[in-house]
Amino acid sequence: MTDQLTRRQLLERAAIGGAAITFPGILAACGGGGSDAREGTTSVERKLAKTLRMSNWTLYIDVKGKRHPTLEQFEKKTGVHVKYTEDIDGNASFFGKIQPQLQRGQSVDRDIIVMTDNSRYPSLLIDKGWVEKLDKSAIPNMKNLIAQQRHPAWDEDRDYSLPWQSGITGIGYNAKLTDPVKSIDDLLTDPKLKGKVGVLDDYSGTLTLVMLANGDDPGKVTDASFDRAIKKLQKASDSGQIRRFYGNSYKEDFAKGDLAATIAWSGDVAQLQFSNKNLQWDVPTEGGEIWTDNMFIPKGGNVYTASTFMNFVYDPKVAAQIEAYIQYICPVDGAKAAMLKLDPSLSKNRLIFPTKQMLDNVTSLDAKAFNNEKYLTTWNNLISA
Repeated sequence: MTDQLTRRQLLERAAIGGAAITFPGILAACGGGGSDAREGTTSVERKLAKTLRMSNWTLYIDVKGKRHPTLEQFEKKTGVHVKYTEDIDGNASFFGKIQPQLQRGQSVDRDIIVMTDNSRYPSLLIDKGWVEKLDKSAIPNMKNLIAQQRHPAWDEDRDYSLPWQSGITGIGYNAKLTDPVKSIDDLLTDPKLKGKVGVLDDYSGTLTLVMLANGDDPGKVTDASFDRAIKKLQKASDSGQIRRFYGNSYKEDFAKGDLAATIAWSGDVAQLQFSNKNLQWDVPTEGGEIWTDNMFIPKGGNVYTASTFMNFVYDPKVAAQIEAYIQYICPVDGAKAAMLKLDPSLSKNRLIFPTKQMLDNVTSLDAKAFNNEKYLTTWNNLISA
């Protein structure tokens, strides 16, 4: 399946860094999780490893020069060295690297990996039994997880995952070129915007927004609701309303003024606003899409060490420190208050700390739609025409 949404599309602010991923070794018996055949449970060795190995997306943690201050704090606090690798460039491409090892019961040489929930891979990892259960006794700060993130359909009780960061797919508009664009219907039909509208080629985000505009439930996609969404987009494309379907390059045209309005990711606009205050963003009146990058412990990872790290980054003060640099949506309750002391202006930024109303007005696409080959083919034909 083609990976429609990648973190490079969300965080391409600098050149890709980090070393190439390697996958040595067979699953170690003393790794984080070992299967107890008698009770059908997972035993956890409650001893910190010498090294925590983590894979993450590029530019997704605080940086000072060549240092990562929060990682250094964790190392000082625990004595655990962190081998932090920025080697995830897309959900599909990264999964393709680790799948062969996981299928053979081999270690992928990582204790934590991060994958996005508006793709098929989080649920697939859990269903295949390729990730370890969290040691929740080592994560008392899990109580700080915001309410809206506690019970995703693919991991109902957060037994296998914790959010790293989130973003919302909504509408961006240039206040110098247009009045506020608040609805998807306005975006796709207002003649004043003709030829100046951008639409993401992101399968999940764009479909979710258009289905909501049609009054359909993106969480329960049917052939009829899918067809209605495709027809609406096709009509807007054929009429010339849509300039084109964009990948990451929409940011350039939006910043230059070639687009008056566009479907956009919240974190991108937060970054663009540094150089252009005319660029605004909002959740459409009909609702938006929320996506989350989640931490998982792959089979063979050290459960106790990984869980201890998760507990560390769920300390509101640590979470605020990370947010001050990356500025995506924080999943940690209490981080906003901590940010007030660290950087008062950022504590008021609703693209980092959305209001309850914003969070109550977002949803996610039906997970089954990610595996429907007919839908995927139709979508690819639309955006490539």
